[in-house]
Amino acid sequence: MAVNQLEDVIQRWRTTDEKDFKLEDRELFLNASRICIAQGDSALLLDFIKEEFNQHIVRSMGSGLLPPLVNEVLRKDQSPVHSQAILNQLIQICDVKELLDILHQQVEDTDPDAIADTIIVLMPLIQSVLLRMRESKASGLSCALDCLQKQISKLPVPYSQKQEQEDNCMESLREPLLQAQLEKEVNTTDNSPLLNFATEIMTIITVIQEPLPKLLFYHSSRGKEDTIVLEKGACHPDESRACMAYLLFVQLIAMEVFPAVFSPVFVLQCNMEYINLLLSRKDESWILKGLDLSVKSLERVTDNSLPVELLELKPFHEVPQNLIKIMIDCPIQHLRGRSLVVFQLYMEKLNGEAKHKLFRRTMKTSHHAGVESIIIKNIKNQAELSRKSGNKDDWFEGTRLVTLLKDTIILPQGHETDLLHGMDRVMESLNILRYLLIREREISTGIWTDLCHTANSYTKILRVCLSMSKSYYGTELQKLREDKKIKAKEFKEASGKRSVQNMIVKTETLGSMPREAQDKVLQCALVTYDLMESLVVHIEGIIEQSPK
Repeated sequence: MAVNQLEDVIQRWRTTDEKDFKLEDRELFLNASRICIAQGDSALLLDFIKEEFNQHIVRSMGSGLLPPLVNEVLRKDQSPVHSQAILNQLIQICDVKELLDILHQQVEDTDPDAIADTIIVLMPLIQSVLLRMRESKASGLSCALDCLQKQISKLPVPYSQKQEQEDNCMESLREPLLQAQLEKEVNTTDNSPLLNFATEIMTIITVIQEPLPKLLFYHSSRGKEDTIVLEKGACHPDESRACMAYLLFVQLIAMEVFPAVFSPVFVLQCNMEYINLLLSRKDESWILKGLDLSVKSLERVTDNSLPVELLELKPFHEVPQNLIKIMIDCPIQHLRGRSLVVFQLYMEKLNGEAKHKLFRRTMKTSHHAGVESIIIKNIKNQAELSRKSGNKDDWFEGTRLVTLLKDTIILPQGHETDLLHGMDRVMESLNILRYLLIREREISTGIWTDLCHTANSYTKILRVCLSMSKSYYGTELQKLREDKKIKAKEFKEASGKRSVQNMIVKTETLGSMPREAQDKVLQCALVTYDLMESLVVHIEGIIEQSPK
């Protein structure tokens, strides 16, 4: 009976516009649908909702079906498959603000005896609605977490070790808090609701769970039983510990109960696992938290003494690789800039031998001129610091420096190297050669001959590249300017026959780069090559002079 009634009203409304639906129409649709649900006809209701011709009806009236459908899913005496499928359809079709309001109300009206089951059903629905939101996503997430936290706080605190191991308050540290921006509000001293929520969660954890150092630093050394639980991901997943490390060391939440006996190097070494996890994700919020945790962990190390042995540990080996990937591939500019700052700080905290090894490794694996130029610039800076320190056994003096230069000051593709693409690397290479040759000429340390050999080998191939590149770009610039003259002549001849307006419209249809832009690019390339050539001449002039 209800199915027939529902089909009749839907047939009547299929040609009705959404804005023309009235309150009584909504009540009629909801009543018929609720009867279908109560009578076990959810499969037929699902067919109606999935029908393409009924989408405007569902979009306008369907959100009111959420409460009875949630109740059906929570029932233990029947399969919730069809009701769950209808919920998933409505979440993707109906208005997001209306859906979120109804779901919030469902959370607030939760039966005290069914809080856990209800939250488990509602959480995926709330998440799906939030993912559909745009401008108001942050405020929606904040309100949702605040609403959920009020209900979760009513759950009984576990009182046995087994209940503590099975308890999921830790799960809230995963996606919600890792996705959220947890900084203080601009122009106010008040914390955001999400940061307050995070503070409460950390307070609960420090009370009902084991000590923070054990959670963060010693989870892998637990007993066999706990290890099995960890492998299943049921307790303290890595993402949750990463979020906890961020809240502790970046936001300083619960830092007052964290023991001060751990050395900065040990804390950094433990946090590297979490930093690597956060940086390996493509979500902006995860990457930002990974970068912030990197900075705070590295800044705790007051001297540049991280040994080379750490580079062989997996997290220490992978973190700089992830930073380089962000610097090269990330489409978000401020993340690229931030990752460069962290990468520089990471290099500065290494001791001489570790820097030497990282520089050689990065030059062989990055395959990116910008990254390679950063490494070469750091080699030059280390050479300057080494000379000032007067340490003859330093990793950036003598034969060790020469060996590093031989692996660094090269043109990757020989005389076929694209100089414009590799401009940053070439310029830094010429700068470090000039600096070292001048320094060695004034204060000889016994590497003059090796330096000259490296410089001569490099500049010889570079001159061939410069000659070929200047010839090519000069020819292209000449062709462009000749073509520009021809087009100007054609325009002048055509201006007497056609209106100026028509000529402008025709020009706008051209899809190629503007000629003015092409001209500037070619000129810029030629200027760059002239600058490179002047540095080559300067280096060759230094080499001709004998050291004092």
